[in-house]
Amino acid sequence: MSELIDALNQLEKEKHIDKDVIMEAIENSLVAACKRDFGNADNVVVNMDRETGDIVVYAEKEVVETADGEDFDPALQISLAKAKAMDPKYELGDIVRVEITPKDFGRIAAMHARSVIVQKIKEEERRVVFDHFYCKEKDIVTGVVQRYVGENVSVSLDDKTDALLMKSEQIRGEVFQPTERIKLYIVEVKDTNRGPRILVSRTHPDLVKRLFEKEVAEIQDGIVEIKNIVREAGSRTKLAVWSNDPNVDPVGACVGMNGARVNAIVNDLKGEKIDIINWNEDPCVYIENALSPSKVVSVSVDVEEKSAQVVVPDYQLSLAIGKEGQNARLAARLTGYKIDIKSESQAEEEEELQGYEDYESEEMADESMAYDDENAVEDELLSEESEYIDE
Repeated sequence: MSELIDALNQLEKEKHIDKDVIMEAIENSLVAACKRDFGNADNVVVNMDRETGDIVVYAEKEVVETADGEDFDPALQISLAKAKAMDPKYELGDIVRVEITPKDFGRIAAMHARSVIVQKIKEEERRVVFDHFYCKEKDIVTGVVQRYVGENVSVSLDDKTDALLMKSEQIRGEVFQPTERIKLYIVEVKDTNRGPRILVSRTHPDLVKRLFEKEVAEIQDGIVEIKNIVREAGSRTKLAVWSNDPNVDPVGACVGMNGARVNAIVNDLKGEKIDIINWNEDPCVYIENALSPSKVVSVSVDVEEKSAQVVVPDYQLSLAIGKEGQNARLAARLTGYKIDIKSESQAEEEEELQGYEDYESEEMADESMAYDDENAVEDELLSEESEYIDE
């Protein structure tokens, strides 16, 4: 068995698999095999010498007075006389280990050892992969496109690990070519019976967030913070940023010299538009910034209702709302406010209408008061006439 020990030492050195762990697994495997041969007895013990690799099988037997009774079980018990012949120190009730190693046990042991080693190597390789990618969960990696599997895409993450980019996690309209390198966000890593399952995404908002964190040094240094991000993958992303240093422009830091930083990210996302805006604790200012690239005339908010009324120039209304309402929708998600957008003309018309309605209400109130005064005068005259008649 010296060759087995050499092989285990090599495994421990190259794959960092603990030799004792494998030897214990071999022992357990052999115990199971012996139980099948010895009537499933629970008293079988297998010892593997940690230095030589020699394997011995024992049966643990209880010392009893005699082997003559009907209740005596030779598989589980040994007479006191036989026990003392082995060692005079044994007494009734002690447990004695009796060697029962089969003659052809070397062949059986070698077969089981080989099977256990192969299994342990697979388990260790799976564990290494799981640990490696579990540390990258909620982060980005670069993958190499292998092939389409139906509508899903097989992507190689390293020499031994593949992931499946599901249709639901692909940017709509995106087409991949074999050997193409793409950025992926690791959503989750699961340990399954078939090995680690790595869920990757191209649509997750944090893909964009992580790309900025890696591209912008000021974010890495903690000077610039990403306060919030919303995304409609493949179309548009809005990013709210804040600087902890008044001398550092957070938007400028993210855009980079001549747009170099943001353009690198846009290229990774196949042309997706990215609006980078200044975060502000004042909701009016924050909402105005969030509606970029549209200009804003005024913002009024109801903090309790989390709603906002926004007025924009007439020629900016369609830009503020965006195609199919996208700009307004993303701004609302970014700020957490329900946003109602009107043009200046619409706002003025509503003000005029409100003014007219207020004027009408005042006129009606005045007429009602005049009518009440007239009724009061008539009542007074009638009262006086009644008094005159009584006299």
